[in-house]
Amino acid sequence: MKTNIIAAFCFIVATAGVAQTAEDKAKMPEMPKPQKEHEWLKQLEGQWDSEAEMIMEPGKPPMKSKGSETVKSIGGFWTVAENKGDMMGMPFTGVMTLGYSPEKKKYVGTWVDSAQSAMWVYEGTLDASGKVLTLSSEGPCPMQGGKIVKVEETLEIKSPEHKVFSSKMEIDGKLTPMMTVNYTKKK
Repeated sequence: MKTNIIAAFCFIVATAGVAQTAEDKAKMPEMPKPQKEHEWLKQLEGQWDSEAEMIMEPGKPPMKSKGSETVKSIGGFWTVAENKGDMMGMPFTGVMTLGYSPEKKKYVGTWVDSAQSAMWVYEGTLDASGKVLTLSSEGPCPMQGGKIVKVEETLEIKSPEHKVFSSKMEIDGKLTPMMTVNYTKKK
């Protein structure tokens, strides 16, 4: 008896859902579609090899690191990039999201990684050439005891097979280069 009641209930819910869905479709507004600004993100997709140079202390040689990046699209609105490599001999993973906000008329995104507890939140714009995306954020500077500082990062498309990510952090009141990562698309 219990099984029959459950089966009948499921049938009613399923049938009502189909009828309601057909009615609601006619009333529902059209789903948004990616805009031309979202199209820019497509060139970031794919598998990439990376070579990074990080300045850990002003005046000292940069630390070098190799790794990889996998970038996927979510619905044409967002990209999610997973970076893997090593930092100071330890495994490192970082994840960046990037999208475009029509409301803000800016690119927006986030960065989190396995070396810190901070989540960096980005807003930025493309330059007139359409090749350089500049992202601004604020967060804790490890070289200044966690003091909240401004950060400016750029993502430059050099060619379909080469992109460069660079990061500057506010130190002593000025934006100071901290890191450059060259990405080469895997074939």
